[in-house]
Amino acid sequence: MQKLMNDCAGFMSALLAAIAVTVAVPAFGQSFPTRPVRMVVPYPPGGANDIIARLLSPALTQQLGQNVIVDNRGGGNTLIGSEIVATSAPSGYTLLVVAAGHAVNPALYKKLPYDTARDFVPVALFGDGAYVFVAHPSAGVSSNTELIALAKAKPGQVTYASSSTGNLTHLAAELFNSLAGIKMLHVPYKGGNPAMADLLAGRVNVFFSTVAVARSHLQSGKIRALGVTTPKRTPALPDVPPIAESGLPGYAVSGWYGLVAPKGTPKAVVERLHSAIQMALRQPEIKERLLGVGVEAAEASPADFGKRIDGDIAKWIRVAKPLNISMD
Repeated sequence: MQKLMNDCAGFMSALLAAIAVTVAVPAFGQSFPTRPVRMVVPYPPGGANDIIARLLSPALTQQLGQNVIVDNRGGGNTLIGSEIVATSAPSGYTLLVVAAGHAVNPALYKKLPYDTARDFVPVALFGDGAYVFVAHPSAGVSSNTELIALAKAKPGQVTYASSSTGNLTHLAAELFNSLAGIKMLHVPYKGGNPAMADLLAGRVNVFFSTVAVARSHLQSGKIRALGVTTPKRTPALPDVPPIAESGLPGYAVSGWYGLVAPKGTPKAVVERLHSAIQMALRQPEIKERLLGVGVEAAEASPADFGKRIDGDIAKWIRVAKPLNISMD
């Protein structure tokens, strides 16, 4: 009898402990945050990631009831800031603002200080940013079809600029090369502005530019738009068709932005952050300001955002590996 009573007592203790854990997790999520939240931007101040983070920070502060602080930790092609977050406590108080390049790094480095797929959990997608494929008038092309024909007639003579080797503007052009069966010559620069400067001077033929860098030059007629990289038109450049619909079916590259947290972050905390971000992104003023930097606000569940990241990791490995593109 005593053994039976002890067994029953043990069972009840275990049951109560399990119930306590089940109750505690949602309660933790509901009480989060109780102190300031840090969003690490793995770039220096002034870039698109930084602009977007600082745009969202006040709105998230309002939604969460605690200060959301932007912390710039640039260097190492985003590896420094990313490692800081990957090795932080999985509490939801240290987060990483990521761009599409986050999914490119596994294709560029044989050994990263973290595992992009396993050491982070997706929190929220901020939005999709289209790149616009632009050409100098001296190239003599006004469409992707004409460019492909020119590149086939003159292999290796059509030049394309990139913001740097391994940058998404580089891989976007190499994906174009691969799907079109052509070979344009890569001319890397140290940033989008010097690449655009040489395009404007006619020293290179084409460039996959951010909308923010290209828009004013398109409006002045100094360069021509051949297409945007997203599968559908972007409100940032509504008159420019997608490359997939104007000469190269199946082409798609999105310069997305979003937020991830260290692995092990409680699901309830992720859901709390995700909800706050979606509320912020629905504000008309924020949508409009995002479009100002060429980003269309978007909604996606953490699971769907995770699938986007995983899909891009696999995609860019397929593009970079045959070309031996490496940052090691």
